[in-house]
Amino acid sequence: MHVAHLTLHDFRSYADIDVALEPGATAFIGRNGQGKTNLVEAIDYLSRLSSHRVATDAPLVRAGADQAIVRASVVKEGRPALIEVELNPGRANRARINRSPLPRPREIVGLVRTVVFSPDDLTLVKGDPSDRRKFLDDLLILRSPRLAGARSDYDRVLKQRNSLLKTAGVARGSSRDAAMSTLEIWDDNLARVGAEILGARLRLVEDLRPYLGKAYEAVARGASRDAADIDYRASVEVGDNLPQALLDAIAARRKEELDRGISLVGPHRDELLLSLGDPQLRLPVKGYASHGESWSFALALRLASYDLLRADGDDPILVLDDVFAELDAERRQQLAELVAGAEQVLVTAAVAADVPASLQGVRYLVADGQVTRDD
Repeated sequence: MHVAHLTLHDFRSYADIDVALEPGATAFIGRNGQGKTNLVEAIDYLSRLSSHRVATDAPLVRAGADQAIVRASVVKEGRPALIEVELNPGRANRARINRSPLPRPREIVGLVRTVVFSPDDLTLVKGDPSDRRKFLDDLLILRSPRLAGARSDYDRVLKQRNSLLKTAGVARGSSRDAAMSTLEIWDDNLARVGAEILGARLRLVEDLRPYLGKAYEAVARGASRDAADIDYRASVEVGDNLPQALLDAIAARRKEELDRGISLVGPHRDELLLSLGDPQLRLPVKGYASHGESWSFALALRLASYDLLRADGDDPILVLDDVFAELDAERRQQLAELVAGAEQVLVTAAVAADVPASLQGVRYLVADGQVTRDD
């Protein structure tokens, strides 16, 4: 899979821009703040309908504009397709494939698959549990796009249930009885949708684990394949019947939920555990790993994601967004060798010298809102 052409209208810093792309490595070179990351961010947005840099769509629309358009010609297994998303902050976004409108924008999710490496990847190791849950869910949706609907449904159920818990916690008499009766319906909804997400995450962690060990061995000096591990810690006792396990845990914590007015059980309370060291004495990466080890673990998570998607029969577009500046020369070369075989690699860097020779490929200079091929 590769993007053959990218067109942006009022996206980030670009009023209008057209960039022709090729398979292999492409490097976007420019000083910070010139817009090079905006280009790869747009391609990544088509993959997940979200940005790896911001939580909402509003910052993606150029200042003063009402909407932004991201359009890409994508070639997969020799077949081209034109994919377009219209971003409308405060209103519904729209999506098209080959100029034909789709009923829901999320139907394009998975048509483009990207794996993004960026300096912000350190949050996978040092950030909050929500950062690691998002990492899992983004990867889940790339592998099984239908889970985008489950994720959206779960967020809606959770929001409604939290609102009801707040109401029921302070209500009295018949009002409380009515709220509690309605709450049981939302308990069932949370257990049903939550079990689907929980089951998918558990399977994903098992699938990802062997690729993580291999990737960490490749990027960390002197590490063995069994030095890095991941595990999933659920907020319920995991068994054969996940919906019932969620319902049982909800019942056990009913009083606490009503007192606090929030849902304390479900995938939104789970954690992806990252650990390093001898299998007999593993230590959590967060709090124990050095800066270099943390970086290596974050890179290994991304590489493992890429290898897992390739094992599924696809070749994702790799985006290396300003990561080489964070690595020494040896690790730059290691990473370049690991990803050089990808069908398409998009690299951003402030200076050309940061990009290993094997990933220079086609080079574009980005400055003052212009993207110019450097032949």
